[in-house]
Amino acid sequence: MKRIGVLTSGGDSPGMNAAIRAVVRKAIYHDVEIFGVYYGYAGLISGQIEKLEIGSVGDIIHRGGTMLYTARCEEFKTIEGQKKAIEQLNKFGIEGLVVIGGDGSFQGAKKLTEHGFPCVGVPGTIDNDIPGTDFTIGFDTALNTIIEAIDKIRDTATSHERTYVIEVMGRDAGDLALWAGLADGAETILIPEENYEMDDVIARLKRGHARGKKHSIIIVAEGVGSGIDIGKEIQEQTKLETRVTVLGHIQRGGSPTAADRVLASRLGAKAVELLLEGQAGKMVGIESNELVSHDIDDALAKKHAVDQRMYQLSKELSI
Repeated sequence: MKRIGVLTSGGDSPGMNAAIRAVVRKAIYHDVEIFGVYYGYAGLISGQIEKLEIGSVGDIIHRGGTMLYTARCEEFKTIEGQKKAIEQLNKFGIEGLVVIGGDGSFQGAKKLTEHGFPCVGVPGTIDNDIPGTDFTIGFDTALNTIIEAIDKIRDTATSHERTYVIEVMGRDAGDLALWAGLADGAETILIPEENYEMDDVIARLKRGHARGKKHSIIIVAEGVGSGIDIGKEIQEQTKLETRVTVLGHIQRGGSPTAADRVLASRLGAKAVELLLEGQAGKMVGIESNELVSHDIDDALAKKHAVDQRMYQLSKELSI
């Protein structure tokens, strides 16, 4: 294999640039030409592809977002779109592709592999919802962004003796909410993997208020529902002054943490190694701080699960 490509797809996550840098420089180190595909699968279909050099990825390891940009692409979901993509790859003489993104991006890599084009996936998403890896690129940075925001909100909650409901991202996964809630001592954490009763939430708030607690922080994962609706219900039932903060896309941006930069560098380099070994239809990941690889099919067939012991611990510590 003498020419490989790299693209980022789906939602951006801090550390994607570090992964791109690792892919580019690892390839060049092994005397392999590397091509960047701009705007994800949409750019692949339209041929927005150019050769990258060592200097192309200079001074990007600390930057959030992705220098290759990203975009959604409905056309790529069709067989015709996938064939167009492969035609472009063949046109540029590209023999393998590294795909950096979440489960939707991995679905695309799987389809290309089924058509006979070798792909390796690198998990890049703040949601941390990809089976086969303990952590995804961007999760740690987003988590720290949330914690910083909660710390500031808690100052205001204390000053005004209010209840704050904070809605965080994560799609259908509760990792961001759970980890942030445990790290910041939230009184209640609502995640989509666990059923909850509003009566229990209200009872917990009332118990805290009865023993003199001046404020409360409730973390809601977006997969549970609207933080605004939950906040309204809490205020109606408790009569406690309640405010809602939806953190939104601030969680996606910012300079990646050291943990995400190192993780992205390790995973990006590993993806290149797999392609050069002739492996395809794989994803790279990290488990117990060791680099691993799995069939993308297997990863996509599994369902993401949160750490139940951590969830139980959060409940025990917020009594």
